[in-house]
Amino acid sequence: MTPVIERVKRSGKQSSKASRGEETTGDARRDRWRKHRIARRKEFVEAALRALDTHGPDLGMEDVAAEAGVTKPVLYRHFDDKADLYVALGQRGTEILFERLIPAINAELAPVPRIRMALDAFFTVIEEHPNLYRLLAHGRPEKPVSSDVVAEDKELIASALTALLGDYMRMFNMDSGAAEPWAHGIVGMVQNTGEWWLDRRSMSRDAVVEYLTQIIWAAIDGLSRQNGVVIDPNQPLEANKVVQLGRAERVEETS
Repeated sequence: MTPVIERVKRSGKQSSKASRGEETTGDARRDRWRKHRIARRKEFVEAALRALDTHGPDLGMEDVAAEAGVTKPVLYRHFDDKADLYVALGQRGTEILFERLIPAINAELAPVPRIRMALDAFFTVIEEHPNLYRLLAHGRPEKPVSSDVVAEDKELIASALTALLGDYMRMFNMDSGAAEPWAHGIVGMVQNTGEWWLDRRSMSRDAVVEYLTQIIWAAIDGLSRQNGVVIDPNQPLEANKVVQLGRAERVEETS
């Protein structure tokens, strides 16, 4: 698991430390074997990502095994079933998204460039991994999984964005009660637009990012002006609020 986000585990099978190979049992041989299995599982997840590029969201375990250069029985030593692989792909998808998204959201830029950079991070990820997004958003393995990866990520992002917007609104002596519906509205709009764009591709990534940037900034600018606050869209704000996602979202201020 990357340091960008430590996801709360969806099943009770492993702790977050165990999933990263950090927890030890005191038995060196067993610890080496477990770390080897964790490393192999990660290799198979990367193979599944490559297989997705070739076969699409309907890929089978045999496609993943072929891409990894192993037999299906070997693959099943590391995944209980397709649902288990689905969860692992979801965790990897979250890592990929947050590795791009969090630095973009936290960039010390003026409001509009900051919004644009965050949107570009999201659209770049779904452009690079369209079948992974389709699988996680719409694909379902034969056996039900214990989580909805896309819904969980939406909630994480919306919660963090709520804290970020709320902090800025309080900084400008505005009512921060609007932060939560705003955050969920923005996240929903961006996701729905992303799905439309993946299906249609009727414009470039830069174009759709720019249109969304304009819409989001127009909403922020409109509400702030109603409260007597005028923000320069191209001038960095005095305080840079920073989002850190983990088991609990918090917002910090940097000088």
